[in-house]
Order: sequence, then structure tokens, then C-alpha cells
Amino acid sequence: MRSINKSVTFSFDDGVTQDIRLVEIMNRYGMKCTFNINSGIMNDSGSFTINGMKIERMKPDLLPQLYNGHEIAVHTLTHANLTELDDSSVKKEILTDKKNLEHFFNCEIIGMAYPYGSFSDKVIEIAKDCGIKYSRTVCDRLNFTMPENLMKLGASCHQGYDGIFDLIDDFIAYSGNEPAVLCIWGHSYEFDLDCSWDRFETICRKLSNRDDIFYGTNCEVYLQLGTE
Repeated sequence: MRSINKSVTFSFDDGVTQDIRLVEIMNRYGMKCTFNINSGIMNDSGSFTINGMKIERMKPDLLPQLYNGHEIAVHTLTHANLTELDDSSVKKEILTDKKNLEHFFNCEIIGMAYPYGSFSDKVIEIAKDCGIKYSRTVCDRLNFTMPENLMKLGASCHQGYDGIFDLIDDFIAYSGNEPAVLCIWGHSYEFDLDCSWDRFETICRKLSNRDDIFYGTNCEVYLQLGTE
């Protein structure tokens, strides 16, 4: 059993070029993240625009070095809404992405984040058949208790949540016996859109260098907590 029962983990989606700056900040403060990647659109055609800003995907050859030390997880091949697809297409989106990522990173991939947060019981069943052990939604739980269903994994909060610093304070002050996990999710391009890179660095600084906190990826925290 792990002696430390408080854990911090991050989950960021899409594999965009802003991840370069994000990873640098996380590495500086000893944070660990799970990056959810769409392997089928890691090219110019995968670019998109929000509020006039062009968001570009990372190129596959840059991925292993950038994300070294962090976890890679499935986000489907083309960022498809899985609830709108037939069963065979859902399997292709998940399994092909998983196999591509395993080839890129030379490791087993067991995690996932649902594109748009959309899922169903059938999608969960197919994902599990593809070897997925946990999958993150976009439903903020606004607490740091351990979730009951890892295939419907709700993070503690989105990185832009107004009350995030109060939640962090409560987490740091927590001294109970039950496992506590603070999981923060988002997209790194949001920091450019909101001019909030300094805010994110403050989040990392506030959480860093604490002897009573385990810093891990989603897999390390949710699947290994309580088994070491």
C-alpha cells in the first residue's frame, strides 16, 4: 500500500503545439500528466481555429521526446463523437488510435479520454474490449475523492474552473485516511486563448514540492493507488 494517500495528476487533450510550453512548466515543477492524442490527425489537416487563433497539432516524430516521462492515452483516431458512430466505427476509432500510439511510443496504452466527453454504455463496452482500463469524461466532480467507475472518470475540475485555488487549498489541507486525488484537465491552447499561462504556473507552483503528495500520471494514480 502506498504510504502517501494524496495524489496530483493532470489530463490534457489533443496533442497541440502549446503542449511544448505546457510540458516545460510541468517538468519544472515535477508534475505528471496524461496526454490524450488523436493519432490520425497529427498533421496540417488536423489544425483548427478558435476565436481567430489557429491551433496546430504536434507532428508524430516530435511526440516521444516531448512527452517523455508522462503518459500517453487514446483520444480516438480523428476526435470523433463516439456516440454518433456504429459499433465497428467506434472500435476502429479507439483500437487504431491505440495501436498507432503504441507504435509511436513503444509502450502499452491503457487509458483514454472521450472526445467531447461523449460516451454510452456501448462505447464503454467496446473501449474495454479494446484494452482500455480507464477513460476520462468532461464532467467536473469538484472534489478529490476517488471515483467509483474508472470508465466514467470525472476529473476534479477543468483548469479554468473559477474555484480551482479554493479546491487546491482544501486538497492541501486534507488529512483524512481515504485516498484523495486532485485531477485537473484541459487543453493547452486554452492558455493562449485566455492569456492564462501565469495562472497555470501558479497552480503548479502551489502544488509542487510537498512530501505528502504523490505526483503521477492518470494510470499511476487511478490504477496503482492502493496496490503498491
